[in-house]
Amino acid sequence: MLNEREARNRLSPLSPLPTGARKKGGKLPPIRCVLFDVYGTLFVSASGDIGIAGDSQRWQKQLKQLLARTNIDLKPAELWERYVRAIEAEHRRSKSVGIEHPEVDIVRIWEKVLEGASAEQAQDFAVEFEILSNPTYPMPNLSDVLTACRKSNVRMGLISNAQFYTPLLFKWFLHADTEDLGFDTRLVFYSYQHGHAKPGGHLFRLAVEQLRQMEIKTAEVLYVGNDMLNDIYPAKQAGFLTALFAGDARSLRLRKDDPRCRSLTSDLVVTDLIQLIPYLPNPS
Repeated sequence: MLNEREARNRLSPLSPLPTGARKKGGKLPPIRCVLFDVYGTLFVSASGDIGIAGDSQRWQKQLKQLLARTNIDLKPAELWERYVRAIEAEHRRSKSVGIEHPEVDIVRIWEKVLEGASAEQAQDFAVEFEILSNPTYPMPNLSDVLTACRKSNVRMGLISNAQFYTPLLFKWFLHADTEDLGFDTRLVFYSYQHGHAKPGGHLFRLAVEQLRQMEIKTAEVLYVGNDMLNDIYPAKQAGFLTALFAGDARSLRLRKDDPRCRSLTSDLVVTDLIQLIPYLPNPS
């Protein structure tokens, strides 16, 4: 698998695109925990989420180069068709057992697509494919916000549509594991580990139960995300305070055409992660 230096060399700096949104929100109750989305919130995501970025010709060329580099005897179109079919089949299977918003384990998907590949080979290819299809880069002031949360003794967690390579972003760019950065491992919920994706409420219900065991009330939790449907809607359903991150036009999703979001508002709107710091308790 790519090491930190190799990964960073493959990922060029990305700056967020202006959204025209303005910071909104007043005083909040005392905050004891902040939970974050990852893609489009903590990291600029060139595709806006987990997905395919860039124009078709450039994508085809880069994918062809990746296949040649990894000695995979498939044409880009064939690989893509197999990939989509495998995900669709897994989604159908999950929905047949009652999972409304299923998530796949991408390693299992690539094991099926790359017939005969080992789990390790599937992992390696998954990382290369993700770097190609969804370039990422830290949002401005990410490190400062994480530092401020640690100094304020605020619990930090993650609820994100994610895969096994998602935590690698923190290692690649911030040179530390999520635990070392201050995230409480009990409050990290990645969709691929549970088979459930947002906007379903499953991951949020798991978080609520864990917070209950930690004696943290939902009204003391701030959830930060860039998508009104995937983030703000289920967070509100869980009873959390909410902050819509409106700092990048690539990833800002207002979802005004969805009936669940038409009258939905967040407690805060922030256009830069640094704007969260005044809502944290004073360091003790």
